[in-house]
Order: sequence, then structure tokens, then C-alpha cells
Amino acid sequence: RLSTTMAHADDKKGEQRDEKEESKPKKICCACPETKAIRDQCIAEKGEDACQDLIEKHKECLRAEGFNV
Repeated sequence: RLSTTMAHADDKKGEQRDEKEESKPKKICCACPETKAIRDQCIAEKGEDACQDLIEKHKECLRAEGFNV
């Protein structure tokens, strides 16, 4: 019985961790890593002017995540 109670307590801790992670607001630096990487690579290789479409796609992704950019 003790092991069952301990296992149940561990489950509760996991649920609490998940809830905390979900309630934390995302940081803009961590949002949309896929579009960010592609955008950054383009800017490094070609310059900002040549990458406006990728910059805009990244901004769209950030807006979809709730950021006001």
C-alpha cells in the first residue's frame, strides 16, 4: 500500500509540474524556433533586405503565439 501511495504522490507532482510549465508565459526568444533559425541563417548569408519574406513569416508565427510584434 505504501508504494501505491508514493506512486500516486509522484503522479501528482508530475501534474503540478505540467500545470506550472503551461501557465508560464513563453519568452519571445524561445518561441517559433523553426522560423527563427531559417530567418537568422538567411540574414547571416544574404543580409536583412533579401530576407523580408522570412522575417515576416517569423513575425506571423510570433503573433500566433500571442506576441505583439
